[in-house]
Amino acid sequence: MIKERNIVVAILLSIVTCGIYGIYWFITLTDDASRANDDPSFTGVKAFLFTLITCGIYSIYWNYKIGKEMFEANQKHGITANDNSIMYLILSIFGFSIVTYCLVQNELNTLARQQNGN
Repeated sequence: MIKERNIVVAILLSIVTCGIYGIYWFITLTDDASRANDDPSFTGVKAFLFTLITCGIYSIYWNYKIGKEMFEANQKHGITANDNSIMYLILSIFGFSIVTYCLVQNELNTLARQQNGN
């Protein structure tokens, strides 16, 4: 089950907690995308650990990978979508991963509303 999250609240909590909520959000985004795409190999804790081990380099790949995961998830659920993986990759290279988080959360919220029948 994918949980719908308020994007503005997530951004504010990330700022107020000095990034700690951002880590939680990263992990939950990954887990929700994995659930939406039925891909058990793409897990949040694993992605976070790889990001730590590689001093953040894995997060650049993660931005590309999450774009692919969301594209496939949207296709599986019958939602017309674009493959935004390259855009997410470019955003992360220029330091705007938070924008990727927001865009992915918006896609996940759409899938959550569809699951709930809204």
